[in-house]
Amino acid sequence: MAEPAEGSVGVGRWWQFPPLRGALIAGVIAGVAFVLERTQLLPHGVAIGAYALAIPIGGWHWIREGISELIAEREVGIEILMIAATAGAALLGMWDEAAALVVLYGAAEGLEAYTYARTRSSIRSLLDLAPKEARVLRDGGEALIPAAQLQPGDRFVVRPGEAVVTDGVIIEGRSSLNEAPVTGESMPVDKTVGAKVFAGSLNTEGALTIEATTAFADNTLARIIHLVEEAQEQKGKAQQWIERFGKRYSPAVLIAAALLIIVPSLFGLPFEFWAQRGVVLLVAAAPCALIMSMPMAMAAGIGSAGRRGILIKGGAHLEHLGRIKIVAFDKTGTLTVGRPAVIDLIPSGMDAEELLRTAASVEHFSQHPLAQAIVAAAERRGLKRKPAADFQSITGGGAKATVDARTWIIGSPILMREQRISLNAFDTQITALQADGKTVVVLATASKAVGVISLQDELRPEAAQVIADLHRRHVRTVMLTGDNTLTGEAIAKRLGIDDVRAELKPHDKVTAVQELMQQAPVLMVGDGVNDAPALAAANCSVAMGAAGTDAAIEAADIALMADDLNKILLALDYGHKARDVSLQNIVLSIGVLVAMIPLAVLGVIGVATAVLVHEAAELLAVANGLRAGRAGAEADRASQQVTLTAAVDS
Repeated sequence: MAEPAEGSVGVGRWWQFPPLRGALIAGVIAGVAFVLERTQLLPHGVAIGAYALAIPIGGWHWIREGISELIAEREVGIEILMIAATAGAALLGMWDEAAALVVLYGAAEGLEAYTYARTRSSIRSLLDLAPKEARVLRDGGEALIPAAQLQPGDRFVVRPGEAVVTDGVIIEGRSSLNEAPVTGESMPVDKTVGAKVFAGSLNTEGALTIEATTAFADNTLARIIHLVEEAQEQKGKAQQWIERFGKRYSPAVLIAAALLIIVPSLFGLPFEFWAQRGVVLLVAAAPCALIMSMPMAMAAGIGSAGRRGILIKGGAHLEHLGRIKIVAFDKTGTLTVGRPAVIDLIPSGMDAEELLRTAASVEHFSQHPLAQAIVAAAERRGLKRKPAADFQSITGGGAKATVDARTWIIGSPILMREQRISLNAFDTQITALQADGKTVVVLATASKAVGVISLQDELRPEAAQVIADLHRRHVRTVMLTGDNTLTGEAIAKRLGIDDVRAELKPHDKVTAVQELMQQAPVLMVGDGVNDAPALAAANCSVAMGAAGTDAAIEAADIALMADDLNKILLALDYGHKARDVSLQNIVLSIGVLVAMIPLAVLGVIGVATAVLVHEAAELLAVANGLRAGRAGAEADRASQQVTLTAAVDS
């Protein structure tokens, strides 16, 4: 079966594609010879010469591939079946049918390879969105240089209406950027000094000065293309099984055809009669459509998803998406925007400012989002941090440090109870805050709690609708959080989530995912870094907001370049579409084989009919496979319909 050549990017027009060009030329030669011979304008011997010339021209690519596979891998592929059928037809004097077989098979295989190459390489069109030249600041002025020469540290200017050349950080200016090529999010994003920008983003308003953080060849668009192309090479279990089946089935067909030719003649039956049936069997039983039943669907689905900011890292993961029945969400940074803010300060034995100042001093070295929120709140209020020593992070719970010669512990109420620190003075307030959906942090000395800080993270605006959409698809939703049960239940109630597993440390999330997997296939959604163990444990996993972050992309099976929960629904759509299309192709392929093999053995059909049906089935499988890449377009139409309906209702 023809495969696209390496580096098949920019395959050009279909008639310029070598396998198709060869089949087209061979078809013209054979077709003219056939017509002239039938009208007696060409002697039979000359017509045979024309057919003999058309065969190597039309079959050069797939004949060479089949022989190379036989020699290098010692495997009998579909091409060997077709070579045998062609040779058999020629030896039996059916030169016109031999030429027809080569032309039709070559055209079908060439069209398949061309379509497959276009599908796999279409993601590379993203690179065209990044300018090929950069306006670099050098020697007090601007210099126009090829984009490929940009290096990290170079500063370049992007004017309104221009696209960003490579990834970088804004050092001067303010604007709105359309990041659709990277994240799939069509709404412009406001950016100012210090913000990250990605290659291919369109600057819509103000002029920007950007410092490059990557070379042009290593920018986010290039990484997306690389990951998608790698993913299209990876195969799911079903596809691997079909390929293993093909490697055993093709030699069996060759043996069966040989027996059909030889055995009857041993009993005195006409050799030529059964030889013709054997040749037809070689064509009719070739499993081309079956072998192509999944690769096209997987390549189309992965490529289309990649263009929409959803990186699916292999056919196996696309298969898994089609079977998901439970979606487990991390809370912070997934269901919430990941920017918690300090809401309440409840001190005991000190004032509110001293409580916040001390807490910020202890949390200064922590990377936890809650710790950073406390530090940011102190800075906004102009509270100067105190020196802290002996800092120690307590995994999944809090931190410890020495400030003003005293040891302080800060963390969740659960941590305080584990440390046997009494919370009696704050029990009522803690319960009320947690019931209101707030996260509570306690500051304590080694012996007693001295204050409570409540924080709240804003829920993602699309979260409730996404949960409702999952329920309409009969998908169960679960929230996994390290927060307390009251807070977790309050948030889950607001979003309509089915189940909550709260007060979980990282290893507890792994256990929870494993328990859910015993009930049904699980998709775990997290931030891609803090939730790496749970992401790795699930049947399939999604990392949110992975644009420009290698760690997030590597952590999960699927990376969403934008922080948009709607992309999860779209990813599931791609999985279901690819699965449905693949099953349709498999049923079609097996149905054709079941119908054609008996007809070939019984002599009901000839070589030409077998070739036509065989190639029609293969091309139908290819065309149907391309539908797996249209899930995004269907989702867009559905979204537009919902928007239109809402507008009419209002």
